[in-house]
Amino acid sequence: MPPKPLKRFYTAAEAAAIADGFAIRLDGKPVKTPGGRRLTLPTHALAAAVAAEWEAQAGTIAPSTMPLTQLASTALDRVGPERPHITAELLNYAGTDLLCYRAETPADLVARQTAGWQPLLDWAALALDAPLLITTSLLAVEQPRPALAALERAVDRLDPWRLTAVQSATVAAGSLVLALALAAGRLDAAQTFELSQLDETYQIELWGEDWEAADRRAALKADIAAAERLLALTAKVD
Repeated sequence: MPPKPLKRFYTAAEAAAIADGFAIRLDGKPVKTPGGRRLTLPTHALAAAVAAEWEAQAGTIAPSTMPLTQLASTALDRVGPERPHITAELLNYAGTDLLCYRAETPADLVARQTAGWQPLLDWAALALDAPLLITTSLLAVEQPRPALAALERAVDRLDPWRLTAVQSATVAAGSLVLALALAAGRLDAAQTFELSQLDETYQIELWGEDWEAADRRAALKADIAAAERLLALTAKVD
């Protein structure tokens, strides 16, 4: 059976400064993550946005409408404590990065992939010292170890909050390169989504889109937008 919806049990949600950051309080009581940790946020901007998600809940609490709360909980419960595992997951994506797998035909799709994806691979090669190989084969191409090591260094430079955003965007986009470009300000969320969906968009233009695909794309777009918001809100100095 699915869990019973949790009714709103508080009158007011607010962000409050504490010794090591900012907490979310519901009627004065601190919010905890699903893992039992206090929901402590690094900036007032992020805390205010998370508090606004709690304040916006109506009769029942809908976690799906609270993306920043979910990302913050992930950062505290999983990304911080399990950083080596998260890094390994991201490097798995790098080994089969979406941008490296190209079509042979039709010519207009090939042209779109080259125009949209190649500049990001060029950026990864120059800015991150991570030149990746491209292929038109259905079989996975083995990426150069020095390039993967460079991407690992880029991931290691991220603090837990930015790493959380990059991890979420990588899963949604199917590309670590796109996620790192988003974190670096090379792309915005809309561009990241469009590039990640380039092949799907091409197929939709030819054959149309069913509601399941539309729902899936909307969810991925929302995940990338939430990652962008987390990056922006954790970058603000209070």
